[in-house]
Amino acid sequence: MLRKPLMAGNWKMNNTVGEAVVLTQEISNNFERDWPDHVDVVVCPPFVDLKPAKTVLEFDRTKVAVGAQNVHWEPAGAYTGEISVAMLKEIGCEYCIVGHSERRTMFGETNEHVNRKVHALIEGGIAPIVCVGESLAVRDDGTAEEFVCAQVRAALAGIDAGAAKDVVVAYEPIWAIGTGRTATPEQAQAVCAAIRATLAELFGAELADTLRILYGGSMNVGNVDSLLAQPDIDGGLVGGASLKASSFIDLVKACL
Repeated sequence: MLRKPLMAGNWKMNNTVGEAVVLTQEISNNFERDWPDHVDVVVCPPFVDLKPAKTVLEFDRTKVAVGAQNVHWEPAGAYTGEISVAMLKEIGCEYCIVGHSERRTMFGETNEHVNRKVHALIEGGIAPIVCVGESLAVRDDGTAEEFVCAQVRAALAGIDAGAAKDVVVAYEPIWAIGTGRTATPEQAQAVCAAIRATLAELFGAELADTLRILYGGSMNVGNVDSLLAQPDIDGGLVGGASLKASSFIDLVKACL
């Protein structure tokens, strides 16, 4: 099955509105019109930058999608500091990251939280980018695949095959995020293959073969080609390399 690559930039807590506009404009200016035929591209700015980034892309008619970095599962209510699916949808978000390791480790996000967010996003028509990954201790213990696949099952519990068609899974070994360390292509492929096998268990082999699995964990211009050459890696969820237009564009070009 030939899956269309997806390159997603997670800006994390970086860029003021003005900086976000400049970065988005730089990406737009260097984005070739025929690229969307070959690769899907999404930028995930902080909440305050979502509308400005979307406005730049709409004005330029650049086919780069905008995604959020988090969401709450409730539609509305007394949840100070949170953002609903409907709010993201009105801005024009097409994707939303959920379960990022930084949300899990720093803010106590659990598998149950991730599952609720996945359900809310699917019901609201936004594609979830579901992050899974193991710590260095789990990796050294030799149980990385078992641990990650359990996260996949928990995140997608109660989702049927019809609703899962737009789900994206991002494998992000925690020990490789922002550290400069990267899983070898073989290590990344082994876990991504296990993820796809788990998706096949949940939704059937035919659908699992169409779902995209990204690698997130210090992907850069030096290792992107070897990672994308793996049969079960369909793109990247990149952090630092997405904060400069030149490096992000180079990663997009690697998908062409």
